[in-house]
Formats: sequence, structure tokens, C-alpha cells
Amino acid sequence: MSNLHSAFSDPGLYGALLRELSGMEEICTAVNNLVLHYRAEDHLLREDRRDEINSRWIATILELDQTRHPRPLLDPRPPGDRVAGCCRDHALLAVAALREQGIPARTRVGFNFAPDFRGDHVVAEWWNGTRWQRFDPELQPGTRPFDVRDMETGEGAPFETAAEVWTGYRAGRLDAALYGVAPGSELSGPGFIRMYVIMEALHRIGHEALLWDEVGAGITDADADEIARLLLAADAGDLAADERLERDPRLRYGPTVTQHSPYGNPPVTIELWQL
Repeated sequence: MSNLHSAFSDPGLYGALLRELSGMEEICTAVNNLVLHYRAEDHLLREDRRDEINSRWIATILELDQTRHPRPLLDPRPPGDRVAGCCRDHALLAVAALREQGIPARTRVGFNFAPDFRGDHVVAEWWNGTRWQRFDPELQPGTRPFDVRDMETGEGAPFETAAEVWTGYRAGRLDAALYGVAPGSELSGPGFIRMYVIMEALHRIGHEALLWDEVGAGITDADADEIARLLLAADAGDLAADERLERDPRLRYGPTVTQHSPYGNPPVTIELWQL
């Protein structure tokens, strides 16, 4: 039940640092202490450290941090010294800390809570013994008109999964132009949402790809419909749907991935560990 590490969440030599964290608030504090958002805090990010956003592996993020700050994760880091990343890294680092402590946890890919345009986002969930409890490790309690440590779920909630958005769009309930990276961007609309359905499914099965990895090549609308249905069924407790996602050949990736760049740099081919 997602209590084992994926290749991406495995902290490697740094597991003890994650095991020192006690409770959700310490985990979220550490996450924000380690990761600098490359867009929201771009004024703090030095040019020569931009490539840190491609660190990909939690072990690499922790290694970068410990090279600069060889001390516990709750000891404050100067904001400009934090490891550059994004919501995916915040969420996966929180998930890694929970998994390291034997608590089932997973990342969720979808779109966030802005009222006029819902930007792409990644949050996390943990199994509280009864249900999957959704939380946003980037946000501080009391900063939003909802509980950021126990978020509502479902279509229309503060965070909607890619599968929910795709299903709502296909049913005519949602305007796809209001979902993506930015209003009017080519990274918005139906094609972007369809790609994020595949991204959500990959994260679901433990392939927590970078948000700018090339995924979903050749996936049709009908494919996305089916994968979205499986994701929604799995969320409703259908274990067979989870198993079908695990075995789905459309979600199999080889030892390499094409990595694009949010800075507009040319795409590169990255060697992955064989999963």
C-alpha cells in the first residue's frame, strides 16, 4: 500500500535524516526548509543552480542539501541555499519521509485551487489507518480557506486530480482551457490534461516522473478515458483497478526518458534506473 519506496523516493544513505522527523508538521517544515520553488522563488535562485530542478531522485536532493548543510533537516537553511525544485519535489520528499517511517504515502498529480485558472500541481496523501488523507506540504495551516493537512477530495475540491479533470472535461462539465501551466499557454487545455492523466497514473504506480518528462506519447483520448476510469475506480477502493494500472503496458517506460525543460532548453535523453 505504497509504504515501500519507489526508486525515486528512496533516500539511499540519508534515510536516518527522514526518520528523525516526528509527525506531519515536522515533515512539512523540513520539506520547505530543503526545497526552493524554482518559479515562485526564482529571485533567490542563482543561474548556476538552475539545473537542480532536474535532480529527480530524493537521494540526490538530500545529497545536495547535505553537501551544503550537513546537519538535521529541521535546522534552518538560508532560502537561497535550498535545493531548487517544484511541487513535485515538495510532495515526493514528504512521501519519502512517511514511507521511510513505514507509513503508506503517495503523490497525486492534478490541478490546484486558483479560482480563475487551475494550475498544474502535485500534492501528497498518507494512509491514516482508515482512508487516504490528502495534504499539501508546501502550505502552512491557516493560510487557505480549507484544511491544508486534510484536504477535501473530488471534482470541484481545492485540488482536483488529472483523472477528475479529464473526466469532467469529456463529460462537458469543465472548460479545459482553464487548466494547465498558465492561461493561454500551449501547456494547457485538452492535450495537456490528457498528458497529465498519464503523469498521474505513473505517479500512482511508483514512477514519480518529473513534470517536464515526456510521457503519454501516442496516448489517444480513448486511452486517457480508460486510464482515468481506472484511476477513479482505484480511488474508490477498487483493488483490481490498481492492479490493472500496475500491469498496463501503456504505462511502461524503458531505461531512458526524454526530459524537457521549463526554461526552454533543448530536450535531453536521461538514463533512468531500470524499474
